[in-house]
Amino acid sequence: RSDLDFTDNPDLLLLAQASPGAESKKAWEAALPPTDEFDWVQTTSGEWLKGELKVLYSGTLEFDSDEFDLQTLDWDDVAQVRGHGAKRISIDTPEGPVTVIGEMVVTKDKVIVDSDGETKEFDRSQLISITPGAVSEWDNWSAKVHLGLNFTRGNSEQTDFTGKFTIRRRTPDNRFVIDYLGNFTNTGDTQTVNNHRLNTFFDIFAAKEYFWRPVFAEYYRDPFQNIDYRATLGLGGGYHIIDTPKTTWNVSGGPAYRATRYVSVVPGDSQKVSTPALVLGTFYDTALTKLVDFNGRYNLSLVNEESGTYTHHAIATFEIELTSILDFDISFVWDRTQNPQARADGSVPKQDDFQLLLTFGVDI
Repeated sequence: RSDLDFTDNPDLLLLAQASPGAESKKAWEAALPPTDEFDWVQTTSGEWLKGELKVLYSGTLEFDSDEFDLQTLDWDDVAQVRGHGAKRISIDTPEGPVTVIGEMVVTKDKVIVDSDGETKEFDRSQLISITPGAVSEWDNWSAKVHLGLNFTRGNSEQTDFTGKFTIRRRTPDNRFVIDYLGNFTNTGDTQTVNNHRLNTFFDIFAAKEYFWRPVFAEYYRDPFQNIDYRATLGLGGGYHIIDTPKTTWNVSGGPAYRATRYVSVVPGDSQKVSTPALVLGTFYDTALTKLVDFNGRYNLSLVNEESGTYTHHAIATFEIELTSILDFDISFVWDRTQNPQARADGSVPKQDDFQLLLTFGVDI
């Protein structure tokens, strides 16, 4: 029968799927779940999940299942989506991405949107992203906080603290990101490590592969590298080299201005210097297993000799999922300055700094 009703008994979905025979199979394929309370997702193997669609982006669908909690599905494994309520759908067109808001259905080859009483139809291959539409601004934001702490007492006294956080705002049209990394170490009454790095950027998606970066900025401080502060401000763009359900790889870059103040300098050198800069970067993220992800970021800056000639910041992280909101992260950090500024006493900081960070991360 094609008039199966899931409203009173959603478990009928499972019964229909389990029923033998060609007639039952036809009835299962013809029956569609109601969207008066939930979003529904059908996998390519035929199972239906009910719950709340969180986001579709970069070939990955995040779906909060009513029965199985938060699920991450490869978009290639999704046969259909039937949305409850309004969604924001970003569509790739020859003129650039466009956003359509309305109730939507995604089939194996089409995206159908009912927007203000008008039905719009697109090829599924044009789909860039889906996010909830009738939601508050707060739902566009996400955050992750990482903390690492170590105390040593007894014959030696040492305290180590590492703090990282990432704040993101993402819509189908743009994204805004803030990253922070800070480290402190006290050995007895002596401070031996104290550095801070704050990065931010804003991207506008110009097409499925390209994005514009009208602004990016970085603040960095490390007195032990003789850097009282270093501020960078620039603009540019980027390109997605790989954008699949399991792997993301993009490159970006652009011109910038950098100002640096050193803690101390040898007589005759300027304590404050500035320079034009060329900033290049890349970000890579892939799922190694169901519970382990790897991501790496590399940023380099070409500047004048007074500002160090060449600097880079590289961080590679293995993220091990412990629960749906808690991760254990292992990170390796490498910072390099080609020509460090000598201190007032003539000593020169080392070119390279390495860090191994063990932290717990909580999704907010």
